Amino acid sequence: MGMRLDKFLKVSRIIKRRTVAAQACDDGRAEINGRPAKPSARLKVGDSVTLHFGDKLFSFRVLSLNENARKEEAASLYEVIDED
Repeated sequence: MGMRLDKFLKVSRIIKRRTVAAQACDDGRAEINGRPAKPSARLKVGDSVTLHFGDKLFSFRVLSLNENARKEEAASLYEVIDED
């Protein structure tokens, strides 16, 4: 099944608001496993996601898809691969 990319970015608190997450995807600043991703793209555990913020890159691997993660649990949903 999976979770939408924009929702995951919000739940994991990588991006604070879903509308901002969706806009980042629409602007072509998100990739899943090296391919451009839309906000509605479905994430699976183990997927690698890269976000482009200006000239910075933030890459992470999805570890869990918990739709109701509390703030304390948010960081456990992903593992940072690379931060530039």
